[in-house]
Amino acid sequence: MYLKDFEIRWSDVDANRHMANSAYLNFMSHTRMAFLLELGFDQKTMARHNLGPVVFHEHMYYFREAFLGKPVKVSLELMGLSEDGMFFEFHHDFYDDKGVNFAHCEVMGAWIDLKTRNLTPLENNFLEAFNKVPKAEGFKALTREDTRKFGRRPKELV
Repeated sequence: MYLKDFEIRWSDVDANRHMANSAYLNFMSHTRMAFLLELGFDQKTMARHNLGPVVFHEHMYYFREAFLGKPVKVSLELMGLSEDGMFFEFHHDFYDDKGVNFAHCEVMGAWIDLKTRNLTPLENNFLEAFNKVPKAEGFKALTREDTRKFGRRPKELV
């Protein structure tokens, strides 16, 4: 499991004086990018390969409140990856300073070619890096169908 430490800042708090929804998303995004950096997916490398991550959905589950000034640990586990590396699924858990899990999120996404703006598989060197990452319990080889498991489609404006 990959862990990243944070502290809840003034800008992370909402009108209810607890951690705002947007702060959860920002902490998870930062955790994913730090994880990817350690795998060798830095900005220069991704730019050279015209590669960028896109998120299809994030499903949040909130269990307890978190407050200003408190330390937070955000975990990342690789829950799924397609054989070609195009699709990925990460799970994040949020822990307070006592190790209490106060939120959970399931994130699914893919890689996009930044020139063509189409989904793209990972090149072998990137795929090899991902294949070395420890897989979480319940890890699954993803397919395109897994990305559509909720059956949501765009609606037309009438």
